[in-house]
Amino acid sequence: MDLEQIEKLVEIIEKSTLKEITVEEGNLKINLKRENNSEIQNVQKNIERKTEIVEEPDEESFITSPIVGTFYSAASPETPAFVRVGDTVKKGQPVCIVEAMKLMNEINCDFDCEIEAVLVSNEQKVEYGQPLFRVKKI
Repeated sequence: MDLEQIEKLVEIIEKSTLKEITVEEGNLKINLKRENNSEIQNVQKNIERKTEIVEEPDEESFITSPIVGTFYSAASPETPAFVRVGDTVKKGQPVCIVEAMKLMNEINCDFDCEIEAVLVSNEQKVEYGQPLFRVKKI
């Protein structure tokens, strides 16, 4: 809400018989009150930030590629993927392989988490810092 909108609210209360008006937009709350019913002597402007206590969900994060290369979800075509959506992963556990210059680099998780989404497909080229997995830290 900008200054023009607040000024319009003041005009509305000045021209009407309203005693009080409260407007909430996002985390902004504006409360305008008439001090005297017959004529406006003072319009009190009370702007306050609303604060809500919200239980924070588990932190969402990403596992990113530490190098440029080719993403592999498993050690070989015959073996199952290191991780799948819904899997719980422990710190230090391998999650994929990124091949760079014919070297297979096993990528390990840096924290305990749950895999929410695999963001790249098998044998896809990946860039440095590219998110590979969306995870929820545990």
